[in-house]
Amino acid sequence: MSLPRSYDAGVLSALGALDAKSIKHVFFIACGGSLSIMHPAKFLLDQHSPLASDVYNAAEFVSRAPRSLDEKSLVILCSMTGTTKETTAAAEFARSKGAVTIGLTVEPASPLATAVDHVVGFEAPYTTGVPIDAKNSNYARIYQIVMGLVALAGGEDLTQPLVASLDALQPAIDRAQETFAPAFEDFAPRFAKQDVIYTMASGASYGAAYSFAICVLMEMQWINSQAIHANEFFHGPFEVLDKDRCFILLKGLDSTRPLEERADGFLHRFGSAENLLVLDAERLDLAGIDPVFAGNLVPLIFFDTLWRFAYKVAELRKHEMLEARRYMKKIAY
Repeated sequence: MSLPRSYDAGVLSALGALDAKSIKHVFFIACGGSLSIMHPAKFLLDQHSPLASDVYNAAEFVSRAPRSLDEKSLVILCSMTGTTKETTAAAEFARSKGAVTIGLTVEPASPLATAVDHVVGFEAPYTTGVPIDAKNSNYARIYQIVMGLVALAGGEDLTQPLVASLDALQPAIDRAQETFAPAFEDFAPRFAKQDVIYTMASGASYGAAYSFAICVLMEMQWINSQAIHANEFFHGPFEVLDKDRCFILLKGLDSTRPLEERADGFLHRFGSAENLLVLDAERLDLAGIDPVFAGNLVPLIFFDTLWRFAYKVAELRKHEMLEARRYMKKIAY
């Protein structure tokens, strides 16, 4: 079979060189914000393929050295700038074991790009400041890789509905900005005064909560946070909940939504509504997005809209989002 010509050229090249039916294990490898996109990618693969897969932090991947890593493995790595040394080392390690490697990065001449078998480029407004169409994001590229692999390996071919859904994603994000804007205006003044804000989600949306917690609240605003899985919340973390504690809850549209709904009920039972920012995907206009992919694309909508909220909080705190960082990309570590 052939993949849609509307697929990204880098993805087409990488998958075209791959013997998809020989792949027995997929590894999703990255660090930080790039690691966050690997969780929904694995979720998508789990939904549509019996292929075994794992998500690893890049350094732990090398240190753990899974015995299942071999010439029948596909290792998908991501680093926005391609300069994350742990991810580059992971690519080199994977190739030393005979695995096929695909690296996602915005920099085609970066260390990661030179360390992998195949390079897939994407666009990222957070480093360039230039707005993009979400169909060119790292989320979109990795979803194309996953669903292309599924189709080429003999599974269901949903590549055309995926492309159509990705084309409709940016308009959906733009509409979501308007939908959530009143809540952001309401919650930002209260959240800007907080030293601790927790984020919560499950399923495909967990990566968005993870990224917002560690890369935005902690890295860029110095606000203590933790991404809490919506079910793990009931196995310890719920003990921190009181009327003063602030939470951001992402309620998606995938099969794990009941977990988030349960958490929502508990939060409003013992917390205070004015401190519970709930982004509910059921409020969104997802016109053009195929229902089979709605749950998978909603996390990118959450991720994108939350940046708008983060900048409102930063302005109120008089704290620069990127420039004020003390360590990130400023010292050796």
